[in-house]
Amino acid sequence: MDIISINKAVNSSAEKFISQAEQVYKEKIENAAKQIMRSASQKPVILLSGPSGSGKTTTAKLIERYLDSNGYETHTLSMDNYFRPLNREEIELAALKKLDLESPARLDTDFLNDQLHKITRGEEVDIPKFSFKTNERVSSGIKLKRKKSELIILEGIHALNPTVTGDSDDITFRTYISVRTRLQYGALTLHPSKIRLMRRCLRDRNFRSRPESETVRMLPTVERGENLYITPYKHRAELEFDTFIDYEANVYKSLLLKDLSKLLEDYPEVAEIIAVLSELEEIRPDLVPADSLIREFIGGSELKY
Repeated sequence: MDIISINKAVNSSAEKFISQAEQVYKEKIENAAKQIMRSASQKPVILLSGPSGSGKTTTAKLIERYLDSNGYETHTLSMDNYFRPLNREEIELAALKKLDLESPARLDTDFLNDQLHKITRGEEVDIPKFSFKTNERVSSGIKLKRKKSELIILEGIHALNPTVTGDSDDITFRTYISVRTRLQYGALTLHPSKIRLMRRCLRDRNFRSRPESETVRMLPTVERGENLYITPYKHRAELEFDTFIDYEANVYKSLLLKDLSKLLEDYPEVAEIIAVLSELEEIRPDLVPADSLIREFIGGSELKY
């Protein structure tokens, strides 16, 4: 997508540009939900995967909202809550940056599949909640007993990996999402992975008390994990779509540009992001709708995560 065209649209009417971009994403949500509805009786479980920063949580919530409003009661589960607490040795390795935090081995797959099978059979389960701050998996206080006509969305980076979710193709509708759009300015092209990096920088700072420097430093490890554990399984998806929101980088400009510029000397990989953000017209964060996917990263969402 050309930055000159984006700036022209912002200068013409930022509100109109925002509305149009949000409508495009809304149509993707509706299309996904309608496909799910067509196979709901045979496939009551929706697996939603994508790399870090792809917007899985918001996408799952919006699909759930659409399904609910059309008579398909739906419950969303996050695979993040099925992580195994780290043992002492793993904690020490993590402190030394020697633990593969992207590996599916981090998940308690036995527990996850036990709960998933019980849910599909209509048995009551106690939904877990994992705290990354305390390294504990506790009860969320939510008990779920699925009725025969109800749907389950399971979202997470490893949702399409059969070693994690088992041989479940007969009962699952599989979706893969990511950023595919490239931002272009003259000879400069900003890769989709850098757009997701901006999202992660904001999310980590706002919700995980992690500075931008740490998020950027982790980029090679995250990308290695994507190449090993996530993208090899995207071919299993029945539906794929791009989660880029046309005006999102304009919003990120005021929130990231100064801080990333301070990192340039130590982390040259942010140079392209800085160059693109510098050329974009700024859009105030308060103009972002409360249910926008962008809110997953900048905060202020009306959706409950």
